[in-house]
Amino acid sequence: MLFCDLLRITVLLSGAVATALGAISLVIADRDADEAAVIVAVAWWVAAAVLGLWLGRASRTAETIAGVLAGARTATSLPPETPGRIAFLRLWPIGAFALLVGGLAWVWPQVAAIGAGYAILVALAWRRRDSAVTAIEERDGVRFYVEPSSAFEPVRLIRTPGLYRDRPPAAKAPPPPVSD
Repeated sequence: MLFCDLLRITVLLSGAVATALGAISLVIADRDADEAAVIVAVAWWVAAAVLGLWLGRASRTAETIAGVLAGARTATSLPPETPGRIAFLRLWPIGAFALLVGGLAWVWPQVAAIGAGYAILVALAWRRRDSAVTAIEERDGVRFYVEPSSAFEPVRLIRTPGLYRDRPPAAKAPPPPVSD
């Protein structure tokens, strides 16, 4: 599985979890007629969004992925695992988090609001990582693939030569002549 695809899926999944947990917390707060919980939840979500935007700025993104990309081993073949299996092995904790927090929300509604804020923070903090990896792949003419491993281990990457990366981009066609 391409590393930039795993990063995109992580951001989308985190955003989906934030949406689901936010909806659950608002439904439960409405059911209990708890306006204070809604105000506190929205304040936490705004704070999480601001912190996520700050953590996801371009300079910080480059710092966070530099070590992972530098540690990639070079190979000429891809891992034998399918991309779906690699994605599941790496991302199942996000789904487990959503189920656990969503289940606890029916007993303690605040848990879903806090979990939604955390998911917002993660989604916004990771939003630029895939474009940073893509830029490095384009610049260096390589592709980064994820090695199959547990979600509790650091991500290990494989660097492979990119296809057709050694050719210069095709020249643009000249504009058509202007007719009088």
